[in-house]
Amino acid sequence: MPPQLPWLEPEDPLPHPTAAWGLNDPAPGLLAAGGALGVPNLCAAYGQGSFPWYGPGQPILWWAPDPRMVLPVSEFRLHRSLRKTLQAFRSNPRCEIRVDSAFHAVITACATQERDGQAGTWIVPEMIAAYTALHTAGYAHSIETWVNGELIGGLYCVALGRAVFGESMFAHATDASKIALSALVCLCRHNGVELIDCQQNTQHLASLGGREISRAQFLIDTERARQEPAPRWTFDPVYWSELLPSTLPKA
Repeated sequence: MPPQLPWLEPEDPLPHPTAAWGLNDPAPGLLAAGGALGVPNLCAAYGQGSFPWYGPGQPILWWAPDPRMVLPVSEFRLHRSLRKTLQAFRSNPRCEIRVDSAFHAVITACATQERDGQAGTWIVPEMIAAYTALHTAGYAHSIETWVNGELIGGLYCVALGRAVFGESMFAHATDASKIALSALVCLCRHNGVELIDCQQNTQHLASLGGREISRAQFLIDTERARQEPAPRWTFDPVYWSELLPSTLPKA
């Protein structure tokens, strides 16, 4: 028999992440069910390395997987094809990265993005409302890829201090989400953010430099990073120099 899963009332705190189900249980990493998605609840959850993830018709499910997938920004793999894409994007005056200019449009697009091997979405309407409120409170951000004044891709994330937790991406054009992720990496490098949490292991993230670390190490890293001053959530084109060589001649 698997261990009993805690059921939370809206005011209840989450159990410690080490109480999550293990590898031999039906859903490894599952921590609790129920609770609420208010801003204080979400901030507390992310601050202790947990996050909500559930589908239509399910109660709120909270997760704290072990191991944890992260992207160390210093190890981001800029493949040749993406490098060329970024160079063309940077040099085109019709292309720009915006931050937090269309958060609701980004999370809605993420919710409706078709994904291989997935039916439906985990970004249910309650999640959209909750993360929009988190954005209004200053703890969730969107990185947006714009071309000719049109939003063609992007991602959203949660941030507590310098602890950054990636959530979801979308693309309406080739490489549009990869451009947004590259911009987030540049922003993080410029501001001294070391890790982007990716939650679960995927082949795509691994190909870009993501790797697994223990939950124990992740909790140590998160606690340290969330105590540090938050970065300025803006994107200056000069940030591209964190990944691309400068186009300016040397003095």
